[in-house]
Amino acid sequence: MSKNRQLFFLAFLMVFASACKTRQYSKNNKQIEKNAKKDNPTPISYTTLSYIDAFKGIAIEEMNKFGIPASITLAQGILESGSGSSDLAKYANNHFGIKCTSDWKGKAYYKDDDNRDDCFRVYKDPRESYKDHSEFLKRKRYAALFELDKNDYRNWAIGLKNAGYATNPRYPELLINIIDKYKLYQYDQSESEREKLAREDKVFKEINANIPNEKKLYTPVSVAPKDPPASLENGKFHTVSQGETLYRISQLYKISVDELKAINQLPDNNIKIGQKLQVVK
Repeated sequence: MSKNRQLFFLAFLMVFASACKTRQYSKNNKQIEKNAKKDNPTPISYTTLSYIDAFKGIAIEEMNKFGIPASITLAQGILESGSGSSDLAKYANNHFGIKCTSDWKGKAYYKDDDNRDDCFRVYKDPRESYKDHSEFLKRKRYAALFELDKNDYRNWAIGLKNAGYATNPRYPELLINIIDKYKLYQYDQSESEREKLAREDKVFKEINANIPNEKKLYTPVSVAPKDPPASLENGKFHTVSQGETLYRISQLYKISVDELKAINQLPDNNIKIGQKLQVVK
């Protein structure tokens, strides 16, 4: 086979593999949407005002636990979910665009974001999304923000951008405009110096405990670990796609590399596109 034909064949395989994955993700999403409609056949269509009314309680709860201004949390929810109207919010109860990581135990919803078919978390309830938003911020890069007063929404908005939360240079301005327009600052509360010190002590202990595991906790993965949208042939066999390694496949199906090699009688870690591997014993 000539070099040009080889390149053409490899390009074809890559396009074919990509198309297969897209179909798998689409099938996965349709099932998520079907389940969401079954669980909630008459979903609420929020206005921004009704959205605020629905979620101000959980935003205040999270503020009192960790010190993130309720106004900031609500403004981010409004901005990132379109006041609850985005597909992620409607079908995945994901109001902050939080992606799957290697420790995620739930289902996933796939949509284009930074990359094609990025993996986003599916929550059973929007409140879980709000709680996870707080957990997402409890890491080293955002640590300085928790030293701010819990009603200092302006510096929180600026600090989020400076810490790399968003790439849009207008992100602080967008948040502050939403807060001012809807008077979300009314939900923020002051705290005494004693209360502030106690809160900071609690939060920084949790942030420090997270630091050794930050890569696992916060690095997005391409497929949800527990619920990969992969079509297994005969319920057992995975077909190797472009870019996959034995390690990645082992992580996908929660099986060790040594077990994969043993049940497939592989002499080494080399695999090739189109190869069928048994991943379920």
